[in-house]
Amino acid sequence: MCGMNAVRSPMAELLARRMLPSDIFISSAGVHAGERDPFVDVVLEEEGLSLGEHEPRSVDDIEDAYFDLIITLSPQAHHMAMEFTRTMAVDVEYWPTFDPTAITGTREQRLTAYREVREHLKERIAKRFPARSTP
Repeated sequence: MCGMNAVRSPMAELLARRMLPSDIFISSAGVHAGERDPFVDVVLEEEGLSLGEHEPRSVDDIEDAYFDLIITLSPQAHHMAMEFTRTMAVDVEYWPTFDPTAITGTREQRLTAYREVREHLKERIAKRFPARSTP
């Protein structure tokens, strides 16, 4: 879960789907639904992944799903998840993750920031789920 479900959380969703067993339900959402970010497509393509028809979703779009664990990637998402789960038996973890949309500069400089986020997420997923993840 992140702010807009346009950069960090969709990246994390696809990476987790690839790295973790297929019997684990994984979904991403944002506090608000933003607009699809083309830089995400580029850095995921480098990994052989594609968002396909994914459109950013808000938490309201997945509110009927049941989760054992919610991983938040931004302060705003973490605050919302804590409020949302006050009366539920759901673990919430905060993985502070830089927002690469804050980077300005050349296309390559911006892509470098997105790649760093992608690599950070891969490392966090592998570290958090070591027995279940695959490279």
